[in-house]
Amino acid sequence: MCGIALSLGPEADPTIFRRMLATLAPRGEVTETRYENGLLTGTRRLPIVDRRSAVQPWASADERWLLCYNGEVFNHPELRAELVRRGHRFRGTGDTEVVLAAFLQWGEGMVTRLRGEYAFAVVERATGRAYLVRDPLGVKPLYWARTPGCLHVASEVKALVGHRVPIVEVPPGHHGWVEPDGPVRLRAYVDLLTLGDGLPVVDDPDEAALLVRAALTDSIRMRVDTDLTVGVVLSGGLDSSLALLHVREMHPDCVAVTVGVPDSPDVAYARRLAKDLGVPHEVVELRPRDIRLADIREAIRMSELTEYGDIINAVVTVPLFRRLRELGVKVVLTGDGSDELFGGYPMYHEVGPEASRRLFLHKIRNLCRTELQRVDRASMGHGVEARVPFLDLSLVELAMRLPIGLKMRDGQEKWIVRRAFADLLPDYVRRRPKNPMSYSSGLHERARLYKPLFARLHRSFGYHLLEPVRRDFDTVLTRCGNDLDRAIADGRARPDYTVLEHARDLVGAAKWNAAPMVRRLVGPRRTRGDEAPLPG
Repeated sequence: MCGIALSLGPEADPTIFRRMLATLAPRGEVTETRYENGLLTGTRRLPIVDRRSAVQPWASADERWLLCYNGEVFNHPELRAELVRRGHRFRGTGDTEVVLAAFLQWGEGMVTRLRGEYAFAVVERATGRAYLVRDPLGVKPLYWARTPGCLHVASEVKALVGHRVPIVEVPPGHHGWVEPDGPVRLRAYVDLLTLGDGLPVVDDPDEAALLVRAALTDSIRMRVDTDLTVGVVLSGGLDSSLALLHVREMHPDCVAVTVGVPDSPDVAYARRLAKDLGVPHEVVELRPRDIRLADIREAIRMSELTEYGDIINAVVTVPLFRRLRELGVKVVLTGDGSDELFGGYPMYHEVGPEASRRLFLHKIRNLCRTELQRVDRASMGHGVEARVPFLDLSLVELAMRLPIGLKMRDGQEKWIVRRAFADLLPDYVRRRPKNPMSYSSGLHERARLYKPLFARLHRSFGYHLLEPVRRDFDTVLTRCGNDLDRAIADGRARPDYTVLEHARDLVGAAKWNAAPMVRRLVGPRRTRGDEAPLPG
């Protein structure tokens, strides 16, 4: 995976372009550029597939087209075989070359054949027009901005803020043509709001369990097809544990990494599972007092996130990926997306089936600017490629065909996932309830102490040129009785928390952070050996 940048048009400035690309340096290891009059293209490449040959920008054999590509198409071997049968000749073994060949063979129709996590631009050198594509869920990012005589495209907001003009996100599942001095015409090739419409409902528990098991297993299999060590971000919860169980069987050269305070639930569960599986395990142990303003600022700078809760999660996530970089691990699997698909949040079970489906689809459509943005920036900010097997489009579509009764049953969320893998999951993992990441790591309340500063720090980096920091949508939704339309309207009317709300939140966080100090002053001293017991 990579960071990509392009400046298209007569006013494209090489000096400005170099600064754009420099901001993307953490996303890769090798800088590759091509400068032409009115056409500046470049990548900061993280070599994963065909590490020696997949040099970018990749040019077609006739030099008509250039490709700047970020991500991976996991079905590239199958596509390559089909393209070879159609007469294409390949110079290397990677997916970069396959993506451009697919475009040359099928034009815009190629997007329906790609299975993976990607964002890319194909540029016609003679005209400077570009074809932009982003994957269906928005796992990989892409943005654009326009200045007089030039269109700029980049993988991250921070590469575009220097132009001091409005920044626009390429929506997930969209593609289309952009002109250096003309309109940006993008349209959906996957509509996440109608995904699964018209397909039969799978309401038989046995059939559903078999389908979920087959789809997730296949998704993970495709994402561990590498000769590199594979890491797993392990919280000890259901989703990350399933990822580790599969990776251990499919790719024994693996390592699990966990972040949290020493006696947090995440650390305890993760230690037990990694030990039971015999998997090397790295624990990034933090204490609440270790999180300081500099860590908050760096998490906001790196993540570009726009909701308070996501920023707190980024504060917790950044040290984890920093450790993975230190370990030399470049490919990592995470469990993100399962809660959105399989009913991991209470809101889904407090409304009727139709309203529940709308909530599912709304959450999934917005993952690109919440969970997935956090994972992309925190991982790529340290030169690590994070893959999200729960968000393979085939699994997402399947999840939309499952009734809510299979996702929540007997008071247990994600029931169908637990059933599908009941024979693989240790009982202590299968029965563990959902607990949000920053809370179960034990670090949420410390990061929450700095919430009143989030918006100001966000603006200091120029990220408001895309959108400002706003209230957590889940909080708004809860206050609106899980009425989606009402919550959207309320979010537009009051985008941020009031001063009074911030003050109340700060008082609560201050009380929590003061409590340990009080306990240390008045409580008995803890002796060596008084360690927190493992769960179960």
